[in-house]
Amino acid sequence: MCEDMDMIQERYELAYARIREIPGESLVCEPFCDFFEKVADFILLVLDSAEGEAGDKNEKLYHDILPAQYAESYGNPQYAAKVLGDEYGRLLSFLYTEVRGMIPFCFEKRTWDITIVMELFLEVYHMFGEAQPPEISAVKECLYWYCSDYCDEIMEYRVREMLDYKLDFAYQIIMNSDLSNLDYLYGFGEYITENERKTAGFLNSLSQEEIDQMAKTYTEGYRIGFINAGIDLSKKQVVNIRYCLGFERMIRAAILQFEQMGLKPTIYRSASHSVNKRQNLKIGYYGAVANKQYEYDHRQDCAIYLDEDFVQRKLRSTQVAYEKYKDLAAVHGGPAVVEIFGEYPFTPMNIKEACQLSEVQQKLQVSLDNQSSQITNRYIKGDERSFTIIAFPVPEIGTDFNEIFKEVVKINTLDYEKYAKIQQYMIDALDCGDRVHIKGKDKNRTDLIVNLCTLNNPDKETIFENCVADVNIPVGEVFTSPVLKGTSGTLHVSQVYLNELNYKDLELHFTDGQVDDYHCSNFEKEQDNKRYVEDNVLFHHGTLPMGEFAIGTNTTAYVMARKYQIEEKLPILIAEKMGPHFAVGDTCYSWAEDNPVYNRDGKEIVARDNEISILRKTDLNKAYFGCHTDITIPYEELDYIRIQNKDGSETSIIEGGRFVLPGTLELNQPLEEAGL
Repeated sequence: MCEDMDMIQERYELAYARIREIPGESLVCEPFCDFFEKVADFILLVLDSAEGEAGDKNEKLYHDILPAQYAESYGNPQYAAKVLGDEYGRLLSFLYTEVRGMIPFCFEKRTWDITIVMELFLEVYHMFGEAQPPEISAVKECLYWYCSDYCDEIMEYRVREMLDYKLDFAYQIIMNSDLSNLDYLYGFGEYITENERKTAGFLNSLSQEEIDQMAKTYTEGYRIGFINAGIDLSKKQVVNIRYCLGFERMIRAAILQFEQMGLKPTIYRSASHSVNKRQNLKIGYYGAVANKQYEYDHRQDCAIYLDEDFVQRKLRSTQVAYEKYKDLAAVHGGPAVVEIFGEYPFTPMNIKEACQLSEVQQKLQVSLDNQSSQITNRYIKGDERSFTIIAFPVPEIGTDFNEIFKEVVKINTLDYEKYAKIQQYMIDALDCGDRVHIKGKDKNRTDLIVNLCTLNNPDKETIFENCVADVNIPVGEVFTSPVLKGTSGTLHVSQVYLNELNYKDLELHFTDGQVDDYHCSNFEKEQDNKRYVEDNVLFHHGTLPMGEFAIGTNTTAYVMARKYQIEEKLPILIAEKMGPHFAVGDTCYSWAEDNPVYNRDGKEIVARDNEISILRKTDLNKAYFGCHTDITIPYEELDYIRIQNKDGSETSIIEGGRFVLPGTLELNQPLEEAGL
């Protein structure tokens, strides 16, 4: 930071001393006194909780926003508006949310971050110390300048913790704690529930050999991803590990395996400052989500300060930060992600009192995301990095958690050689086609034509990638980037879980590969349904292209899901392997389209671009969207998948939810054995 630690410490002590005076002071006009006293008490609780044992204080830190208390929490914009008025309530609820971000800062002893939040709170508090409350515009301006003035420092630290393994707060806990004593979990400063404790306890029940094998599936997937992409892993020195707390024993084993590859981990926390957040998404490591409705209510808090000047300020800050740490960025290999699933599906309520981006702000957000991605890809080049993702259940999935976990481990380690061979039959047939027709059955309204790339040299080229268990675990799909022109029709699924949000009767309509209509049935009002899809699937873009068409082949995973009745709880990572799926947004090859990619038969996958991504050659701003959301039609909702060949004939891949293409019939065996 720009100040020395002595100055920051002095500022901290002054702010802390002043906040201690607030409870009982009653200098603020009504109805605001209760808000400031409660928030001051909370700040003191947070500062005290950073010292000593935090296990018994964990519940207190998150108590106020838990569902049982949320109806009367100032973290709830609806309650804040009821007590303080709509505009004051919205702004002060944002302030309280920013204050709550102090929790991890205290555990990491980030004095500067704590201090600027306390000073913001005091500045707003003193504005309300007059006989009349301040103008709403004055409060908003105060919050705006806090975000803008500190943007440089906030972004510099965020970029650094993404790249610099020397920022090792989480690493030290993972590698040096006694993981048999589950109280280590409270040292992270995240909300801890029985999910995290039981997950850690279950992993403790496994042998070291089992733990090492779980980790190896994950780390080898990362390594093989580099090999398959033709990228030299030896030039990389850093891997970014992202996961949910409770998996430390596996993560410790993975760190040791990565270190044998010459890679040191960066393990950064999901964002706390509003400036760093991306809606309600968790990117980094994190504990339990105390209240998903709270997170959803504050997903667009940036509406308070998002304008053209702020966008330019944040972009400059990001650029400067990456330039400062460009040497670290150059050796960054990309993320290795452990996802979780099994939590109760969440359908949010739309709260009108919550912050909402205006149409102008939505366009600014899209522009900011797009240009931020461009900056990142200039320093961590897309064609020089890879990634891997794997998923495991958490105890919330139900009483069969232990059995489900073991089944998932088996699914993650299926014989990829067998799948590669079977999938090659499918690819050979698809390479002979012009288009693919996907049709739903019964209540599924899918009726979609996907247009395929034309091969100039079929002996050396192919359209679909034969995806086995490397970057995308578990095994089981073939995928391509469709030709947009001619890709048209309706995609429908009765229920799907995307980015931790539940969608009912999600329907997208495509014309020439672009979404031109959409809705779902989560809410009574159609405008709420459209807004839900627009915010969380289209991410404020007026439209998105179909970036991927794939056919999932993992019938073993499908049978497991049906056996335990957990279909709606599966992450897209597994669900996408259980039927045809379609991604809206960027292609699977975004930022690396010029990198040759080959299947195991030596043929080059040439369908890496579409009519949108190719625009990077002339106008980078039009080529990428910064999102890629997969939507899967489960086998039971599928009538058929038929290839429409160049000679006018058709070749069936799936009929009535069963694989019928010669060479793929073995995929039906798990279904038949399960009686499905």
